[in-house]
Amino acid sequence: MSQTNSPLPREVADAYVDDLIALDPVTGTFLGAPESSGRLPDYSPAGQAALARLARDTLAKLAEAERRPGAESDIERRCARLLRERLTAELAVHDADEGLRSVGNMSTPAHHVREVFTVTPTQTDADWAAIAERLRAVPAALAGYRESLALGLERKLYAAPRPTATFVKQLTEWSDTDGAGRGWFEDFVAPGPDALRAELDDAARAATAAVVELRDWVRDVYAPTVQDAPDTVGRERYARWSRYFNGTDLDLDEAYAYGWAEYHRLLGEMREEAEKVLPGAATPWVALAHLDEHGRHIEGVDEVRDWLQGLMDQAIETLDGTHFELAERVRKVESRIAPAGSAAAPYYTPPTEDFSRPGRTWLPTMGKTRFPVYDLVSTWYHEGVPGHHLQLAQWAHVAGNLSRYQATVGGVSANAEGWALYAERLMDELGFLTDAEQRLGYLDAQMMRAVRVIVDIGMHLELEIPADSPFHAGERWTPELAQEFFGSHSSRPADFVESELTRYLSIPGQAIGYKLGERAWLLGREKARERHGDAFDLKAWHMAALSQGSLGLDDLVDELAQL
Repeated sequence: MSQTNSPLPREVADAYVDDLIALDPVTGTFLGAPESSGRLPDYSPAGQAALARLARDTLAKLAEAERRPGAESDIERRCARLLRERLTAELAVHDADEGLRSVGNMSTPAHHVREVFTVTPTQTDADWAAIAERLRAVPAALAGYRESLALGLERKLYAAPRPTATFVKQLTEWSDTDGAGRGWFEDFVAPGPDALRAELDDAARAATAAVVELRDWVRDVYAPTVQDAPDTVGRERYARWSRYFNGTDLDLDEAYAYGWAEYHRLLGEMREEAEKVLPGAATPWVALAHLDEHGRHIEGVDEVRDWLQGLMDQAIETLDGTHFELAERVRKVESRIAPAGSAAAPYYTPPTEDFSRPGRTWLPTMGKTRFPVYDLVSTWYHEGVPGHHLQLAQWAHVAGNLSRYQATVGGVSANAEGWALYAERLMDELGFLTDAEQRLGYLDAQMMRAVRVIVDIGMHLELEIPADSPFHAGERWTPELAQEFFGSHSSRPADFVESELTRYLSIPGQAIGYKLGERAWLLGREKARERHGDAFDLKAWHMAALSQGSLGLDDLVDELAQL
């Protein structure tokens, strides 16, 4: 093919998305591709190898595209940089066979199989027919996943024991939601049409049987084999995963020190705010425990869902036109309750590319029916507005000016989580958190992100706890010390802390991106402010920043500074 006829980087990136959807219909459903609704990915080693071949082929096409006239433009250059960084990071993970030990309490193939049903269309009989087809694909998808784990055992590539035990408990809950053998899939199809009732029920039972089969194998074969494996990954594996989640080769020791600096800063602010909530409280978390019992709260699961919806609606009305300029379709976001058996942390799912399914926030209730307000407000500024929803929905809105890849599957975790944490801080800066309860809750959430940097890096690298730490100074981090430290510096209940530590052991390097990503966003804003001086327009900067698509932390500060 001649250079003049070869595609530009954005065309290469968008062709990659098309090919990826063909291999990964879960991604297709999240993007709103109707042809994906009845299928599931191949999670076997062969399926993983096919994804790797696609990445390598795309990188070769990208190298040619970058030689084409026009590829030097900012929009092409930015897309090319992201595509190369992302695919290179993904291949590094694949080549290290990390996909052969993907076990944990979130983000495994089994989790993807279940979660995709929550965003699959259910409006018409044709939608439900596709769901029945997808349910019939569950046994093969889970069998392929099991094949990958079995190959991992053969190669002595073991997942951590603690996440493995948690995974077994989750699979048990998914397969028996009522204690009488009725599984999550049976519950999911209950609202389906009568005309497809028998077909849906049969397919759901087969899906549940596949979950039970996977659970029994993990419990009886996998877990005993990995029981003596380390729970932590060490510096080499951690650096690889950190690159994948953060889009940069971090100085991990500097990042660890930064986590401690933020810890000390936030602790001072928390003590001041706690004094307003409960004068004389021994620690900020004593004051937060007081709020658990005596602070404002929402009673009822439906009620908290509706309250969170109102919080996001109010934020949109207040921020639109003052600090953001929001398109009408970006203004819609839905509050949902997460399905039982989810991890403890709230999460967000972005809209489809055509906005036929809006962005949604999800609250795991963990069996609770009473919800303190202090623990929700800044979290929903993070998950909803102006956090994840404004960024990811804006990417979808301006996808035509970027590339489909930049607006969807090319996302860098630390970019998105950094923006969402920046959004919490922005709401504090704008005066939305003047209430002492809510501001102490915000600081508690900020402290959790600082603690994540400390314990995630600390325990996986087995670093020393600094001499000025009030906690086990001079000792080396272990998962047990990490859980104790997290628990004593968080208002969250024990089951949340347990879930969080399991998460860090399952997906090392991801949890640090919140605080480190926020630092990048703040630094980029400060550099832009210095560049523009008195002419700096925060609203214009926000919209330009949210409209440039994803970037790794390598490039984010530089690009933000130029806006």
